[in-house]
Amino acid sequence: MSRIDANTGSAPARLGQFLRVGLSRIGYETRIYFRSADSIFFTFLFPFIMLVIFTAAFEARGKIGAAPDGTGGISVGAYYLPGMLAAGMLLSGVQNLAVDIAGEKSDGTLKRLGGTPLSPLSYFIGKIGQVLVTGIVQAALLILVAHSILGIALPDEAGKWLTFAWVFLFGVITSAFLGISLSALPRSGRSATAVVIPVVLVLQFISGVYLEFYKLPEWMQTAASVFPLKWMAQGLRGVFLPENFVNLEQNGSWDFQLVALNLAIWLLVGLGVSRLTFRWIRKNT
Repeated sequence: MSRIDANTGSAPARLGQFLRVGLSRIGYETRIYFRSADSIFFTFLFPFIMLVIFTAAFEARGKIGAAPDGTGGISVGAYYLPGMLAAGMLLSGVQNLAVDIAGEKSDGTLKRLGGTPLSPLSYFIGKIGQVLVTGIVQAALLILVAHSILGIALPDEAGKWLTFAWVFLFGVITSAFLGISLSALPRSGRSATAVVIPVVLVLQFISGVYLEFYKLPEWMQTAASVFPLKWMAQGLRGVFLPENFVNLEQNGSWDFQLVALNLAIWLLVGLGVSRLTFRWIRKNT
């Protein structure tokens, strides 16, 4: 790890050092991530497994959105692909970082890092960069599997892929900051999964990941609208689903402006809470 004296040099020079160290930590954090069987299964491979299960279990029901005579519509796998991509973003950011950082607090890793010249900024860059790298790999492989193995058609318009890019990047970064924020909640690394996983699981059920969002009660759709996962899933449905499916959305629109606004709000919330709550050492230890 590079040594940095935060008290010497100009502010731009120190910032440049912090950025260089943070970027160097991305590779380290990514290697650690892929060495953890729990991380690989519960955050990286989980959306793949669920997409295959949903496709196999519900394909016999016929196509979603089909006309009364059975024509039209899309396959179950095609409908659930946007939700699984959104779930992957949430799992990679919120669940992975919240559990990981809580564990590092509990086992003394953060305390040891706090005794080095490593700045919180460099630490955050490493964590967020790891989420971004693994999230991109996960999304690319999930889309590849969906298209090549499950036969799911992909968008053929450049504009839709541009929309996918900004929704994905916005969602992953927002999820990463929220994961850092949520890591302050568990009192120990051992309790982290018990605290974090129920929150993530409930959000997935009410936000259109495991259930067809348009079939949920109105009050549940409204409650889901408070949280970012609903907007990530909606933005991705606007990319991957046929245009006529927009009529199934709560407002009859993909509402991309609201997607961006809500993700921006949650990103700022995550950034602010992370800045206020992050400590190398717990105050009660």
